[in-house]
Amino acid sequence: MAVLEAGSKAPDFLLPRDGGGNVGLADLKGKKVVLYFYPKDDTSGCTTEAIDFSARKAAFEAAGAIVIGVSPDSVASHDKFKKKHALTIDLAADVDKAMLEAYGVWQEKSMYGKKYMGVVRTTYLIDADGTIARVWQKVKVAGHVAEVLAAAQAL
Repeated sequence: MAVLEAGSKAPDFLLPRDGGGNVGLADLKGKKVVLYFYPKDDTSGCTTEAIDFSARKAAFEAAGAIVIGVSPDSVASHDKFKKKHALTIDLAADVDKAMLEAYGVWQEKSMYGKKYMGVVRTTYLIDADGTIARVWQKVKVAGHVAEVLAAAQAL
């Protein structure tokens, strides 16, 4: 499945989150939502990205946006990752990969000639009405959070 386009409706979801409880798009109606999909807790690029989003959490909130990181890792993994790096953003666990597939980020990847399925680092900015305002595909971590923040502030 392809990555969703700007202008399309964001698929609803309800996922378990770090610290217990669930997070769902329906509960966030009226807020801008930054959904960033990342491959794995506690790997170098994913850690840098999560720390960057956490460092700018107040600025995102001031722009009326909530940031949610999503990966196929378990809630227990998220809790450990969050504690280890003092992360302040919400992390949602999509262990069965249904949401990852709905957003088109669970794709075939290749490393050292070996093909496998995995998360393609992608960020969605969803407006207060639940419409995808902007999509960043195959994200390079350096400078990414600042770019997403600027887009959230302009929305």
